[in-house]
Amino acid sequence: MKIYTKTGDKGSTALLGGSRVPKHHIRIESYGTVDELNAHLGMLRDQIQDPQLQEIILKIQDRLFVIGAILATDPKRAVLKSGKPRLDIAPIEQADVALLEQEIDAMNQALPPMTHFVLPGGHPSVSTCHISRCVCRRAERITTALHENEPVDGMVLQYLNRLSDFLFVVARKLTQDLQVEEIQWIPKKPSN
Repeated sequence: MKIYTKTGDKGSTALLGGSRVPKHHIRIESYGTVDELNAHLGMLRDQIQDPQLQEIILKIQDRLFVIGAILATDPKRAVLKSGKPRLDIAPIEQADVALLEQEIDAMNQALPPMTHFVLPGGHPSVSTCHISRCVCRRAERITTALHENEPVDGMVLQYLNRLSDFLFVVARKLTQDLQVEEIQWIPKKPSN
């Protein structure tokens, strides 16, 4: 696989299926942001010590590659002339979303109830998790904007939404596991 092709030197790139779009196209922004999220999750996985959580993050990274491939495919050319789907990979399924929900529920049972918003920080892995959550929210916003113009698989939208929730709970779990303070955001009252 050649790393450089020179085909994008004039500011366009090819989607899976062959059509070309500008590199600033919202479809490119959507899968580029998913790619950015995947890189942040790799950094998070490198920072944590919990093998089970590392394995779950690895599964999530696999699913994010699938989402990237889905978003990188020209919807008008998603099916080959033979009738087969262009992407020969397992799609995002309800089971993928269910895994995130199960993990959220299991972690939440061991955490104190939330009474306020929490400020990100306390430890580098907690901060990396919050950064990942924010990038996930951005990926979701861009992908929903794309969906307004061209249909996006609803499971992709659902997965990104649930993933940001998962990352928030992971940040809280890491805060507890690392025994660092979870700082609540308590808004100041206006002075009279």
